[in-house]
Amino acid sequence: MKRLRGALLSLTAAGGLLLTGCSAGGADSSVDGPNRGALPAPAPAQSQGSTTDDSGSPSGHLSTFALDVDTASYGYARRQLGEGRRPEPSTVRPEEFVNSFRQDYRRPDGNGFSVTVDGARTDKADWSLVRVGLATREADPEGERPPAALTFVVDVSGSMAEPGRLDLARKSLDTMTDRLRDDDSVALVTFSEEAETVLPMTRLGGHRREVHDAIDGLEADSSTDLGAGVETGYATAVEGLREGATNRVVLISDGLANDGDTDPDSILERIATARREHGITLFGVGVGSDYGDALMERLADKGDGHTAYVSDTDDARKVFVEQLPQNIELAARDAKAQVAFDPATVAEFRLVGYDDRRVADDDFRDDHVDGGEVGPGHTVTALYAVRTRPGHDGHLATATVRWLDPATRAPHEATGDLETGTLRTSVWSAGPRFQVTAVAAYFADALRSTDPDSTPLPGAPDLGTLHRHAAALARTTEDPAVRQLAQAIEEAGYGLG
Repeated sequence: MKRLRGALLSLTAAGGLLLTGCSAGGADSSVDGPNRGALPAPAPAQSQGSTTDDSGSPSGHLSTFALDVDTASYGYARRQLGEGRRPEPSTVRPEEFVNSFRQDYRRPDGNGFSVTVDGARTDKADWSLVRVGLATREADPEGERPPAALTFVVDVSGSMAEPGRLDLARKSLDTMTDRLRDDDSVALVTFSEEAETVLPMTRLGGHRREVHDAIDGLEADSSTDLGAGVETGYATAVEGLREGATNRVVLISDGLANDGDTDPDSILERIATARREHGITLFGVGVGSDYGDALMERLADKGDGHTAYVSDTDDARKVFVEQLPQNIELAARDAKAQVAFDPATVAEFRLVGYDDRRVADDDFRDDHVDGGEVGPGHTVTALYAVRTRPGHDGHLATATVRWLDPATRAPHEATGDLETGTLRTSVWSAGPRFQVTAVAAYFADALRSTDPDSTPLPGAPDLGTLHRHAAALARTTEDPAVRQLAQAIEEAGYGLG
């Protein structure tokens, strides 16, 4: 996969140009069948300037990646900091920090995405933070949606006996079951050293008590054969497959697999047919003070799904109640984004995060190449550090998102553009939501600073200054999530200096 590089990383977003639709302002465009009649790629300028790809060749003006709505990295980091521990740099994924916060993007009316492109100047000369924001339609908990067929796959190994693991999983599943509708279906699979289908796919109407009894009977056992649990879970999901429904496996685990197959690629290869032919997606929910982040994240990425981390009952309510439509319904399949930077105005650029989600530029319109699955009510933000050419004004970038309709799998695209004139505002004078994005990204950067391969973001403030920005934004937005961010930065200050 092609990784584009420029110089530093960067993040954030605020005022700027909100452009949706095909080219500079129309609605999204659909395509008849995979790759037929596709829109032309975002038009680059004739000269490639000094934008470069990883080979050093002056030809890398494109950045392509699969969409990702995971937030587990931020949730787990916050848990560790609250316990006085410093997160391992390898578990800090900046895009998951950024995507943990509410954005102010315009939303489309139907399935698919709106596109917002904006940016602001950093305190480092010629460097800006450019935000590409994608939003799906609003989630309506009481609105019409296809029925859901959910297979709960629950880790009941010995490590799950710790408070805040299996007990939290039981509460979470009970809460989710209460929120589901009579026409929804639930199955329950458990795994420790073996996997067992405790409850086959069961329609909730008239059987809700039976589902609660099965959940409440979960008890911790011995070792962890996560591979067997996932395989049995998918087999149970296929057996209970419902046409016209959202068929999804919900994996709840601390990710500390110590028995059987622990390689995510191998595990997913065994259930490849269920994923590809039946369209069964994976939603991973991480729990526990010690958490196998890498395994859970890899499973979700390769399993056409996403992950969240739950540390307490407040988190559980957010994931299983407030975000329920996002986590069981789909608004887009195999979604990818491609950003074309204009070499006439851009000297260097770099995508922040998405290290495991990069896609070869030539595969952007290959609908056989996996993208990301995104539900209603989600926003996805890609942040770029961009060094502009002094004295060069005009077109800066075009962002295009491509996705498949969740029901028909027909491809669609939407685009947005950005001009250099939009970058006159500084990051810390931009809109509150842009500033929150910047704070989250700079915070992730600080937590990764001990990684010898990391490069500081342009204009990064020290932790004390960053905390002051976060505290002010918490007051301005009155957003509890931003207040928690300020607290996490304060806690990190004691250990990071």
